[in-house]
Amino acid sequence: MTDATERLHGLDALRGGMLMLGVALHASMSFMPIQVWVVQDTQPSLALTVFFYAVHIFRMAAFFLIAGFFARLALHRRGTGGFIVDRLKRIAAPLVVFWPLVMTGMIAVLIWIGSRMAAANNGVAPPAPPPPTFTPDNFPLGHLWFLWVLLIFYAALVIGRGLLVAVDRQGGLRRAFDGPARLILGFAAPLLLAAPLAVALFYQPNWLPFFGVPTPDMALIPHLSSVVAYGVAFAAGYGLHRQPDLLKGVAARWPLNLALGAICAVVALWMIGQPLPAIQPVVEPVQKATIAGLYAVAAYGLSFGLLGFALRRLSGHSPVRRYVADASYWVYLIHIPVVMALQVAMADLAWPWPIKFPLMLAGVFAITFGTYQLLVRHSFIGTWLNGKRARAERRAARAALAPAE
Repeated sequence: MTDATERLHGLDALRGGMLMLGVALHASMSFMPIQVWVVQDTQPSLALTVFFYAVHIFRMAAFFLIAGFFARLALHRRGTGGFIVDRLKRIAAPLVVFWPLVMTGMIAVLIWIGSRMAAANNGVAPPAPPPPTFTPDNFPLGHLWFLWVLLIFYAALVIGRGLLVAVDRQGGLRRAFDGPARLILGFAAPLLLAAPLAVALFYQPNWLPFFGVPTPDMALIPHLSSVVAYGVAFAAGYGLHRQPDLLKGVAARWPLNLALGAICAVVALWMIGQPLPAIQPVVEPVQKATIAGLYAVAAYGLSFGLLGFALRRLSGHSPVRRYVADASYWVYLIHIPVVMALQVAMADLAWPWPIKFPLMLAGVFAITFGTYQLLVRHSFIGTWLNGKRARAERRAARAALAPAE
């Protein structure tokens, strides 16, 4: 029990850290020399461009790796019915509630951008982009696409596992898969898991290697390469929970996996273009296949390396890491409009980016963590997003503050 609890501390720390990196990643997009975001800062930074590239490689793969692990844990702890109810409450409901709120905030910032551009152009506003059609292939999910894809994977998990249990009542077929799973998730996991993703990226039309796995943020039907990349990571996390002794190997090999992922990421970046990464499709087949393979190995190598590091170095209880992990869901849900607003406010300042970027992050975290502490942590929203554990902590906090009788 102690060992299992410590492992969960490490996974919580990794989840919180990846969400904080996501805030920094989105904040860095305005500093790219080539405009790829709605806001472009007057102080571009090659360093932040490379930072975006590096974080984008592993962040979502690591998320889905953790999500698969916790999915099996929750499924076996709650049962199928309880799992469905819990996922609808904590994933589907926040998606439905926060999507219109986040979109409203983003639209408000876009209107602000348009008014600033009009003021700088003698009152003439730039033409508005075409509105989304809200069809399955043109639906603006924004950064909440993560929740939507998670729901797709949860549905596939429940249906697939239900069918498997129906035909394999004695569990023999599932046990027969344990041997191959141990091989796939063992020493060569980053290489073996990378193979399907490398093929999917190679056949992705107009693939932009700098952005790696295409983000499925504008459609209800995700790209095939996204399904492969994150579905494989989700399945790997599920398999690690089924055979938790494999986590010892993951923890022991974290330096090797991190080094493998980092080397592949650097070589892929060098092939994409120097000194400024080329943000354009790769046409030549051999070059495309090589970059796709390197990128895929980098994604899983870095993800498994960070997972192992968290299990080995962050398995103990830390109040700070626990707080960040609990707050991270709220921060994830609301941070994009906040980031956009601060990017607009700071874009024209002539300060160097090493000053602007940390100040921007400080502002974003002050607002998101401040609202979490004041409005969420000790309210029903905290229980809704973080589960009953948050409710128990609130009761303990109230008891500690109560006057002695």
